[in-house]
Amino acid sequence: MLHPGDIAPDFDLPVLIGGVKKRFKLSERRGRQNLVLAFYPLNWEPVSTEQMVAYQVEREKFAESSTEVVGISVDSIMNTTAWEREIGPFDYALCSDFWPHGNVSLKYGVLREAEPFAGCSERAVFIVDKAGKIQFGRIYAVNEVPDLQESLEILRKL
Repeated sequence: MLHPGDIAPDFDLPVLIGGVKKRFKLSERRGRQNLVLAFYPLNWEPVSTEQMVAYQVEREKFAESSTEVVGISVDSIMNTTAWEREIGPFDYALCSDFWPHGNVSLKYGVLREAEPFAGCSERAVFIVDKAGKIQFGRIYAVNEVPDLQESLEILRKL
């Protein structure tokens, strides 16, 4: 897993933002805003649903810290589109690390090898500052919703 001080590896993934499919390129965000990269195992999984809805509810607090939330899972963009229609809409990015399968999760050291959810992302959060450096990284249990207040507290210090 990557650690604070490491440069966040660049990636270019299909993304859904507010129901619209686009591309998300990490390097295009450098210098503009902080990022919360929220890796989660799967769409349609109850803890992932709770986590992603919580980011939407607290979106304004993240925006106050000049921060963009970016959800990342290995599910396809079509699967993500159907899921977001059911539980959204979301005003933040939901990226698909589907092809090559889990490549971004692997770069960040959070591709699960063990069951449950082998071949999916760990539930992990990375905070990347405007310069592209990782300021925080943590893997959570698959059944644990990450503490958004923890992320917000770190962002206030940036």
